[in-house]
Amino acid sequence: MTQTHDSTKYRTHECGHVGLSDVPNALYRLARIDDEVRVTGWVNSVRDHGDLIFVDLRDRTGIVQLVIDPSDAPAAHKVAESLRNEFCVMARGKVVARSTDLINPNLATGAVEVRVEELEILSTCEVLPFQLDDENVNEEARLKWRFLDLRRERMFGNLQLRSHITQVMRRYLDARGFLDVETPILTKSTPEGARDFLVPSRRGPGQFFALPQSPQLFKQMLMVAGIERYYQIARCFRDEDLRADRQLEFTQLDVEMSFVEQEDVLELMEGLMQEVWKQVAGVEFDEPFVRLPFQESMLRFGSDKPDLRFDLEIADLTEAWSSTEFGVARGAIDSGGAVRVLAAPGGGRFSRKDMDEHTEFAKQFGAKGLAWFIVEEDGALRSPVTKFLSEDEQVSLKGLSGAKPGDAIFMMADTDHVVSRVLGALRTRLIEVLELVPEREWVFAWIVDAPLFEHDEDRDRLTFAHHPFCQPTPETLHLLDTDPAAVVAQAYDLTLNGWELASGSIRVHDYTVQQKIFAVLGLSEEEADEKFSFFLRALKMGAPPHGGIAPGLDRIVMLLAREQNIREVIAFPRQQSTFDPLTESPSQVDQAQLDELHLRAVQPPVPAKV
Repeated sequence: MTQTHDSTKYRTHECGHVGLSDVPNALYRLARIDDEVRVTGWVNSVRDHGDLIFVDLRDRTGIVQLVIDPSDAPAAHKVAESLRNEFCVMARGKVVARSTDLINPNLATGAVEVRVEELEILSTCEVLPFQLDDENVNEEARLKWRFLDLRRERMFGNLQLRSHITQVMRRYLDARGFLDVETPILTKSTPEGARDFLVPSRRGPGQFFALPQSPQLFKQMLMVAGIERYYQIARCFRDEDLRADRQLEFTQLDVEMSFVEQEDVLELMEGLMQEVWKQVAGVEFDEPFVRLPFQESMLRFGSDKPDLRFDLEIADLTEAWSSTEFGVARGAIDSGGAVRVLAAPGGGRFSRKDMDEHTEFAKQFGAKGLAWFIVEEDGALRSPVTKFLSEDEQVSLKGLSGAKPGDAIFMMADTDHVVSRVLGALRTRLIEVLELVPEREWVFAWIVDAPLFEHDEDRDRLTFAHHPFCQPTPETLHLLDTDPAAVVAQAYDLTLNGWELASGSIRVHDYTVQQKIFAVLGLSEEEADEKFSFFLRALKMGAPPHGGIAPGLDRIVMLLAREQNIREVIAFPRQQSTFDPLTESPSQVDQAQLDELHLRAVQPPVPAKV
C-alpha cells in the first residue's frame, strides 16, 4: 500500500476505503474499527428515521454510511436535518461495525458505518435539473449540466478508464526509448483531407493560423531532427460533421520512429494494444493480429474496417456468371463491373416489407436496386428474379454464397466500388438486424497495401487515399510516372470489431518522390513550395527513413468501456450538431474583437419567401 497523505484539513480517509483492509495505491491511510475519521464528499442520499438520520456520503472512491444520533451529537443532528442530495459536506466520527443483519453486501464499505460527532456543510446544492440515477435524461440536458453528469458512477468510471489507458501507453513507450514531445497547436493550414479550423492573426491582417488536424508534418520533422522515437498524447482538430465516433476535437496517441520498416511499426503497435488490453481488460491475445490486404478486405467484407467477429463473407459471382443473360448482371460484367452476393443466416424469415426496407437502405449507398432470394427448405430459390436465372446459375448462387435452407441471399451488380460499398454496409446492417452472436469478443486486424491514390468523383481527378506523405511500395514506386492509380502505399490501418483504431504509414523521406506525389495531386512545384516549403526544406537535410501511426484514444476508451458513442468517454464533448450546451458555443463575439482581428461577420442571406 502506498501512503502519501495522513490527513488534511478536510479529510483523513476516503469514503470508499473506510473499513477496508487493503486498497492498492490508496491515497489516504485505511480506517479500521474504532478509528476516528474525517470524511468529505457529496450527499448521495438521506434517510431520516426520526431520531437517527442516515446519510450515504459519496466521493470518487465510493460510498460510506454516516449515522447521526441526536443523543451523541445534537449539533450534528441539527445540521443533518437540513441536508439534501448533492450537498457537499464534511463529517468527523468513529468507525463502527454494523450488526450482521444490517450489512450491505452491495457496498465495499457495507460492513461498517461512521457514527458522526461533527458535521459541516461545505456547500449547498440547488434543485437538480435531473436525478443522477435517471438513465433516461436527454443528451442536451446531460451536456448542459455535464459537471453533474460526470458525478455518475458510470461516467466517472469512464474517465478513470481513460486515465488508466493513457498511463499504460506512456509506460509502454517510455520503456522503449520514446520521447514525449509536444508540437504546436497554432500552425499553417495544409491540405490533409479535412477542413481546417482557422484562427485569425491579430498581428497579420488577413492571415490565419490553423489548428492541427494531426501533428503529421511536425513529427516527421522531429525524425529529421534526430529524435528517432517520438510520441505524444495529441489534441487534434477537424471541422467535420459529427457522428458516434467523431468529434470536432479529439485525442490520439501519435507515434513516429526512424530507421524502421512497416513490420517494425506493426510489431510495436501490436505489443502496445496487447499490453493495454491485458492491463485494462485482463484479456490476452495468443496469436498475431489478422492481416488483410486492402483489396481482399473490400472483396470479402465490403469494408476497409471489417468486423471480423462474424464469419459473414461476400462471395464473387462475376466469373461463375460470365455467360449470364440476366440483364442487370450482364450489363455490370460487360462494363467491367462485378456481381457479388451476401448470405444472411436466418434471413428466410424476412417479409416482403423487410426486403423493401433493405433495398431502400442499399440505395442510400449508391445501389440502383438489390436482388434478393429466399432459400426454401427444399433448397429451391424464391425471388421475383429466379425465373431469369438458369439452373446452373441458381446452383452457383447458393454454392458460392454458402446459403442454407432458411437463409436469405442478397445480390448486387454494379461497379466494383459500388458493389463493395453497398454489400459492406448491408453486412453491418444484417449483423444488427439478425442479432447475430459474435464468434469472438475482440478481433484486431491490420488492413495493409491500400492504394496511395483514389479517384475524387466530384473533381474527376486523383486525390490521396490517406495523406500525401505515404511512401509507395518498392514494387510500385516506378508507377508514379506512368500509372499513379496503380501505386500501392506502405500504409496500414489497425481495426477492431468494425472500428478503425489507428492509421499509419511509412513516410516519404526522399524530396524527389515527395514532389512526384504532389505532381500527381495536381500541385506544381511553386504551389507545393507555397504550402509545404518548411517541410520540403527538411526533406533535403538528411531525412532518415521513418514511419509511424496514430491510434485514436477516444475510440479505444469507448470500446473498452463498451460504450456506443465517444461522447460518453470525453469529459466535455459536443452535440452532434457541434453545439456545446454547457458553454453555449460557438457564439458571437463583440465587434471590438472582430475589429482587432480585421474581420467582418457576414450574415447568410435570408431565403426569399415564395
